[in-house]
Amino acid sequence: MPDILDHAKELEMRQRQDALDNALKRSEPEQDIRDGVVICISCGVDIQPARLKAKPNAARCIHCQQIEEQKHGR
Repeated sequence: MPDILDHAKELEMRQRQDALDNALKRSEPEQDIRDGVVICISCGVDIQPARLKAKPNAARCIHCQQIEEQKHGR
């Protein structure tokens, strides 16, 4: 019996993670990449490598992302 419960729990966790991943993909804007450099979609400056290392799909520099999150109360 525990095997069935463990399997069900694992399946539910995977489905939740998939749903979260899909929601994040829909809410993330596309990156603006020019000559191999990721450009902030809000202010047009190069996104720093440290930011991209922490968040590889970042479309905004940290400053513009903070402003965006404040606008939306996140």
